[in-house]
Order: sequence, then C-alpha cells, then structure tokens
Amino acid sequence: MRPLRRHRHVAPSVFAAPPDLIRLWVLRLIVPLGGLQEFVNRECCHEEMWTRGLGVTEWLDEEPETFQEQAVRARLKHLHREAECTLAGAEPPPLLAANIDRLAALLGLSDTDRQILTFAVLIHTTPLLEQAGELLSHLSADRVRWVLAGLLGIAVPDIRAALSARGVLAASGLLTIDPDPHYELKDKFNLLSSSFAYVLSESDADPMTLLRTIVLPSRPANLNLEDFTHLDQSMRAILPFLGHALATGRRGTNLLLYGPPGTGKSELSRLLARETQAELFEVTSENEHGNPMDGERRLRAFRVAQCFLGQRRSLLLFDEVEDVFPDSSPWGGASASENKAWINRMLEHNPVPTVWVTNAVHSLDPAFVRRFDLVVECPIPPRERREQILRRACRNVQLAAEPLLPLAACEHLAPAVLQRALEVTHAIRDDLDPDEVPQMVSHLVNSTLRAQGHELPAMDATPALPVGYDPTLLCSDADLLAIADGLAAHRAGRLCLHGPPGTGKTAFSGWLASRVGLVLHTHRGSDLLDRFVGGTERNIALAFQQAANAGALLLIDEVDGFLQDRRRARHSWEVTAVNEMLVQIERFAGILVVATNLPDDLDRAALRRFDLKIRFDCLGPAEAARMLAQQCAALGLAPPDAKQRRRLASLRGLTPGDFAVIARQHRFRPLRTTSELLTALERECAMKEPGLRRAIGFV
Repeated sequence: MRPLRRHRHVAPSVFAAPPDLIRLWVLRLIVPLGGLQEFVNRECCHEEMWTRGLGVTEWLDEEPETFQEQAVRARLKHLHREAECTLAGAEPPPLLAANIDRLAALLGLSDTDRQILTFAVLIHTTPLLEQAGELLSHLSADRVRWVLAGLLGIAVPDIRAALSARGVLAASGLLTIDPDPHYELKDKFNLLSSSFAYVLSESDADPMTLLRTIVLPSRPANLNLEDFTHLDQSMRAILPFLGHALATGRRGTNLLLYGPPGTGKSELSRLLARETQAELFEVTSENEHGNPMDGERRLRAFRVAQCFLGQRRSLLLFDEVEDVFPDSSPWGGASASENKAWINRMLEHNPVPTVWVTNAVHSLDPAFVRRFDLVVECPIPPRERREQILRRACRNVQLAAEPLLPLAACEHLAPAVLQRALEVTHAIRDDLDPDEVPQMVSHLVNSTLRAQGHELPAMDATPALPVGYDPTLLCSDADLLAIADGLAAHRAGRLCLHGPPGTGKTAFSGWLASRVGLVLHTHRGSDLLDRFVGGTERNIALAFQQAANAGALLLIDEVDGFLQDRRRARHSWEVTAVNEMLVQIERFAGILVVATNLPDDLDRAALRRFDLKIRFDCLGPAEAARMLAQQCAALGLAPPDAKQRRRLASLRGLTPGDFAVIARQHRFRPLRTTSELLTALERECAMKEPGLRRAIGFV
C-alpha cells in the first residue's frame, strides 16, 4: 500500500459520530457510487475522522502494514449493507428540516427539491460528507444527477427536472449545479451564498434572515420631492404607476434610472419607496466578507429576493446593472444568450417592482432597455437647482454659500461631488483660515471633475472682453441688438457665427444668453468627439438633451472640429457624427448657436439648417477707436491723442480678442502709458498671418 497520507487539520468535533443520515450517505458514496477505490488509495482507514465516522475505531490501533485492501473493502461493503437495513429511514437534523420546510412553503419546493437542497446544505457544512464527496471524480452534470439519484433514492429524470433551469431551485436562485467536470462534489452545488448553508443548519431562520447577506434593507431617504423638481414630468408618471403596481400586485414592473454618477439616482429610489409607503431592499454588490459579488451571484440574489418579498409591500433596488446585463456584442457566447433569455422573462414577470440604476445606459443592449416600463434620465440638475442644492448643503455643514456660488455654473457638477467636497472641508475647517475654505472646496471639486475628464469651473473667471460687453463695438453683417430682441421674444432660433478668431463670437453668445434670460451651456467641438464608436453621437445627443432639460441657450464652439463636409469624410464615424448633429439641430426647440473660424469646411446640409449665418469680422476704424478709448479708461491710462489714433488705424486684423489679451497681460505686466498699450496691440497683430500685418490705410 502507498505511504500514509497526512490528513488535513480538522476540529475535534468532527471526530464525533455523525448523524445517521450522514453516515448512510457517506457509505453510499464509498461503496455503490464509486468512491471505494479512492478510499483505499488514500488510506483513509488510518484517519481518525473516517474511522470514527464509520464506526471502525479499531483500525486506529492497527499498524498500517497489517492492513489488507481486500479486508478493508469487505468491511466497508458489510457496513454499507448494514446501514441500508438499519438507517434507510434516517431524517436530516430537525433544525435544518424545519428551515427547509419554511422555504418549501414560501417557494413551492417539491419533495425532490427539498431532498436535493438538504444534501447540498449538509455537504457544505459536514466535513466527513465533504471528504466522502472528494472520493468521486469526473463529475459532469450528468454524473452529479446520477450520484444524487443513488444517494437520495430518486429517479434520474426527476433529479434532472428538479435541477433544470426552469426548476424552482435554479429559478429562485437557491441552488444551481456547476457544469465544470473538474470540481469536487461539494463545489458542484452553488448555493445562494457561503453563509447560506450554515444559517439553514444552525439557526431558526426566517426568510429575511436568509437574505441578510445578499439583500439589505435600504436606509431612509434624505431628500424630498422638491429636490427633484427638474424631473417633474417623469415624477408625474413614476409615483402613480408604482402605487398602482403595489396595490394590484402587477407583475413585471421595472423602472430604469440612468445618468451620470452622483446625480441622486439611488436617493430617488429611496424617495420613491417612502412616497409609495413601501419597504425598499437593495441587492448588495458585496458578499458577507466584503468582497465584490460577481454578476451571476447578484442576479441569483435578485431571484431569491423576488421569491421572498413577493408577499410584502416592497420595492427592490438593483444598482450598477451594467455589470449584470449582457451587452449586445456578438461574442457574448451561449451563456450570455441564456442570461439574455432569462432576463427578458424576468423583466416581464418579476412580482416585486424593481428600480434598476445605471451610470452607463449605453452599455445596455437596447433589447433590454425597451422592456422597462419607465426609463428616466437623472441628469445633472440645471444651474438654478444646483445653486439651491449648494446653498442647502452649505447650511448643513455650516459653511458660507456665497463665495461658492460660481461653482454652480459648472454643467458637470453632480450634487454628490459637491456634497463630499463640503463634508471634507467641514471636517478640516479648524485647520484652515476662513478665506481658505472656498478655495479648498473648489480644489476638491476640481480634483474630482478633472478625474472625470470635465472642464473645471473657474471661481474667478476672466471675462472674454476687457470692458463691459457692447455688441455695437463688433463688426458683423447683422444687427446684433435686433436679433437678440427677436430671440428674447420667440425663444427659438439657430445661429451660425463665423469669422476670424478673436472677433467676439463666443463672447456674443454669452451676452446673448444674458440678454434673453437663459443659462448658457457651452461645448467645444473637440469636447464632443469620442474615440469609441458611437461615443461622439452620444455626446452630441447628450449636449442637446441637457440644454433642452435646463431650458438653456446651447453654444457649440469650434464646431468645425467634427461638423465637416461629409464629402471629404475618410471614416464612417465622421459621417454618422454629422448625421447625428443634423438630427439634433432639427429636434432642438430652443436657441442654438454654433461658432466656427472655418465656415467653408462645414457640411453644406448643416449650414442650410441654420436660420441665420452671421459673419464677425475684424474691427473697423470707428469700432477700434471706441474700444481703445474704453480700454484706456478701464486701465487708468490717458485718452488716446490724434497721433495714437492714426497709429491704431494702421493696424490690420485688430480684433476684440487682442484687447482681451492685453487686459490679461496688464495683470502681471502693467501698462503705464497709452503708447505702451498700442505697442502691445501691434505685437499681437504682428503675430498673425503675414497678410494681416500690412496697414490698410483707413484713416
């Protein structure tokens, strides 16, 4: 015989005589089900757990060399025959039997289901039975069914039906069989969680106790309906619909909330539960050890929760659903297809209304999205709402709100980002000077926004023009004041501003938004581009949708970056980006302004969709003189004399942007005279293309 194998360390309690049912199953695994040869090869007869468990403790006193394989085999076969005669009616432990009876009543388990579940629990909690299972090898799914049939005395077809995907055990998520043939018998039985077997076998467990590691009661809502006034239209449908579903027991009730991180989707779910007077339970994303749960186990937890909570007035919250919903890629494989079919059925028949939450709705297969009853975007709130949130959050942490209000201008500032920055600053404010508090909040917010790839909000933004903006100083081929008044009256229009850089196109858009009383949403063309297929189109659609939701004036600057003539496109995505832009322009009901320095590069069809094309040009003599006079007054310099005005008139290509540059220079290199100001303007013009350096002689 082979040398004695060192057995694994086990607690002394496992050496006690096992219950009759365990002893019967162990002997069946060893003798008729094929574990005998491996038992002998491993010399298990020398291990105390085996000898005490099988009732042959005399083997411990014998020397290894005196053992004969034939004698060991004969003895084990005798023990098996004896156990079949005396232990055939053995019952599982009373506590386990009572708990499984509760599950059977709740879930409608058959007698076969109950026996299979009993065995799965005991092999996870009984070391002797676990080691007996290790004696078997090549455990395919069919072989596992055959083993269970021999152990439990149930026909193989009945076992197969009980373990099928449509059986109650699998459909409820309590138990599935792993198809990998290399696993040991214990590992073939995938129970709900690692603690599930111990809860069933060691405690008087009510159903909610069984759920405690996978589905948790949600904390109370911290927000109120007025915090979601920007979702008023959707809320008018959500609350009555959920109330109807809870009152009537409607099956297949599912709500999808999507939007950027930190926009309050989970808080909205808690608010919905409170407003509908329902309990809210969350499917956890961590197991009892604090480790992440994979998508399959989260879906199984969801299945069980649906079964357990079906008779309660409750809602389920399933966050980060992009981790469990298969995408639409063709390489998902058979398992993805099976999950897809199951999820489709689930979305049609789940008894507990469920709120699904995602930060990445575009990663979901559209086939799933269309099956939700309600699909609601939770965008970053509009500026007015962001200011209200900021003021209230500052009150909560006893910080002054006024110095922080410029942060609300950032279109990407999610409430959660602001809240965390305020909480951190509040915690350390005793270590800060009072004037450092706003800068610290801004720094923390900016750090998060930068990591998210967004443009940072400026606490002290420099205006585009050095003096009070006056559109009459600009050189354009349209009456800008009359256009602004018309847009203020009708609140709709599409403008394309074109002309050389620095001629005031972007500044005019900001002035126009203020003139008509709208918030300004600004996007650069390069910001909307995305390296992934379909990303640019999504960014374009999102920019238009956010502006529409906020009732904002939408400015897309440097639009030539992606709105190029499709006839010159080299890639298919260049065409689809332009197509998406054209669709969004047609649909947008507000005021849209695009700005470009290269109008000849724009797609012809895109240009036709703008109501008005306005050219902004370099300053004329009169406008340049007036702007110089205003600049001198703003900087405390002497008014220009006649010689200096002629000097100014000799500059070609002068723009309002040049005056803005000089104003910024003045902050760190002060200008002492009007002549120095003119010299600085001359340098700016000299840096432009050669054709613009020559004087045009308009004096």
